[in-house]
Formats: sequence, C-alpha cells, structure tokens
Amino acid sequence: MDTVFKALADSTRRQLLDLLYTRNGQTLGELCEGLAMSRQAVSKHLALLEAANLVVTVWHGREKLHYLNPVPIHEISERWIGKFERARLDALADLKKSLEGDDHD
Repeated sequence: MDTVFKALADSTRRQLLDLLYTRNGQTLGELCEGLAMSRQAVSKHLALLEAANLVVTVWHGREKLHYLNPVPIHEISERWIGKFERARLDALADLKKSLEGDDHD
C-alpha cells in the first residue's frame, strides 16, 4: 500500500490517472498530448503507477495501451475512509450545522 500512496502523492501521476479515467486505453503518445512534459518523463510516471498496480498495460499489436486499475484506490477507501463510516460522519456534520444555525445549504 505504500507504493500506492507514493504514486498518488504526485500531482502529475494523479493527472495521468484522471486522463485514463476520462478515456481508458491510451497510448503513451496520447497521454503526452494532455501533459506539458517529455515522453520520457511521462513514461517514468507511468512506470511508478504500474509498480503501484494503479495502471495496467496491454499490448495491442505494436501499441502499448494503458488502463486505469481502480482496485488499489478502492482498497485504500475501504481501509482508511470506509472505517470511519461516512453515514455517521455526515449525520454529525448535519447536527453541527443545525446546532450552529448554518442550515441554509
């Protein structure tokens, strides 16, 4: 899980994940179009995302396609966010707003 957190700590890598979320199965060249950096730099970021299992690659002929793998992010959500039970936190937040008189959302 440390590799996932390390991979997510960088804004460029998060941007790459966003690009893959928008349109999965992109080549390195297509991903470079959305970023102002060299192919080599993007390739290094993708390697870290692959090491963290956040990106999976599939060869389609001569093209290497990159796909988002949401499973590690889901595992983080389950372990670190889910255990705080969003419903209870939302109820407490609503109660706080009500008690403070700030209920004009």
